[in-house]
Amino acid sequence: METKIFKKEEIPEAVTLLKAGKLVAFPTETVYGLGALATNEKAVKGVYEAKGRPSDNPLIVTVSDEKMMSRFVDQVPEKAKKLIKHFWPGPLTIILFVKKDSLPTAVTGGLPTAAFRCPNDELTHELISKLGDPIVGPSANTSTKPSPTTAQHVYHDLNGKIAGIIDNGPTEIGLESTIVDLSVDQPIVLRPGEITPQEIAQVLGQEVLMNKGTTQTKGIPKAPGMKYRHYAPSAPVYIVDKEEDFQKIPQGPNIGVAALNPVLAKINSDNKFNLGDSIDEAAHNLFGALRFFDNENHIHEIYVQGFSKGNISAAYMNRLNKSAAGHHFLAK
Repeated sequence: METKIFKKEEIPEAVTLLKAGKLVAFPTETVYGLGALATNEKAVKGVYEAKGRPSDNPLIVTVSDEKMMSRFVDQVPEKAKKLIKHFWPGPLTIILFVKKDSLPTAVTGGLPTAAFRCPNDELTHELISKLGDPIVGPSANTSTKPSPTTAQHVYHDLNGKIAGIIDNGPTEIGLESTIVDLSVDQPIVLRPGEITPQEIAQVLGQEVLMNKGTTQTKGIPKAPGMKYRHYAPSAPVYIVDKEEDFQKIPQGPNIGVAALNPVLAKINSDNKFNLGDSIDEAAHNLFGALRFFDNENHIHEIYVQGFSKGNISAAYMNRLNKSAAGHHFLAK
């Protein structure tokens, strides 16, 4: 099966494929997602197969608006309504209790909750609106590999495994959405993203916690990306926490370095990836850097700049720590 690249005028064809139970990747402002009709269990199971993803990892339900979401949840609490009004469409995913048997077990992982998201992308909004039903939306990559931020990344991983990819160019943010759990008394962010716990707390008027471990029910994670290895290229990744320590990392033709432009200017290396001039640009470019070095077979180690300041630093470090399996470079 050859995977087709769809443009805006071909959205109706993508809708037809989804209705038929096929898989179509779609753009969002964060990363590209892998779509299947959320109410079709066989189609959803095909997502796990295409990605090589563990089947106890729940999937995000991608909707066109609050009205579509309300068909599946017991009730839309006031907290959710406030966040939806303020942040949707946008990079915020909300976990709520769902109506019994309204979604397949393959979507919920057997939990009484599901995660809902309304992305800010014109083509994807048109896709779901024309479809009339939600689609699941995990990142459109091979499981454990860096998430895709271009249609070409998706094609690299999933060509021949899915029916099509809707191409809307590079994503704007480059890191997956923030996930907030509203199925508990005190809201808790399970996965950091561009929208911070502080911003959510300001809208809700109450403290929002930040998850420090893996929130699970009977061993099943409540949100994607909490249980298994993620975002990892084949070569080991090491986090460099201090700019000056880049002068002390190993040298050689098999070493890859990803850092901000001012840091790279001081490094003598043939294998550099420019993350940009700020933490926000670095967040946008992180997955691209990891994929770049993953495609360079001669790279045996990758050293990536870490950050402790900036609104998106928590989200950036969350992804980088997972890709590096928590390994930080210790300068001697």
